[in-house]
Amino acid sequence: MNKVILMGRLTRDPETRYTQTNNTLVSSFSLAVNRRFVRQGEERQADFINIVAWSKLGEFCSKYFKKGQQVAIVGRIQTRTWDDDQGTKHYVTEVVAEEAYFADSKRDSDASNNNFENTFGNTAPGSMGADFEVSSNDDLPF
Repeated sequence: MNKVILMGRLTRDPETRYTQTNNTLVSSFSLAVNRRFVRQGEERQADFINIVAWSKLGEFCSKYFKKGQQVAIVGRIQTRTWDDDQGTKHYVTEVVAEEAYFADSKRDSDASNNNFENTFGNTAPGSMGADFEVSSNDDLPF
């Protein structure tokens, strides 16, 4: 089974383009996902995961997701390769989004957009963060 669930903050606004062959919309962005544990005396570390969303989901992401916003992504890991003009082979691993959810409250997302650098990394290990609110199990992003 190939399934991944991530929650993190967007490091930049989604970038949208269209494929050359069939003009399909594809949106790409990167998520900063905090690691669960922090070594004593060190700062919290994060992994920066590349996300790709196609068609309607890509349109949704490009329209509503902004830098600094906390989101949850459900998808699958995909690897691909290509050769550049000089014949060098390139490898990339990314998450192909199948579902995307807001993980901020509307009130908090405005604040996090303005000061992403100051708020990133404040989530305690094992917690969802103070700005993650769930009113019922039906509201869970996964």
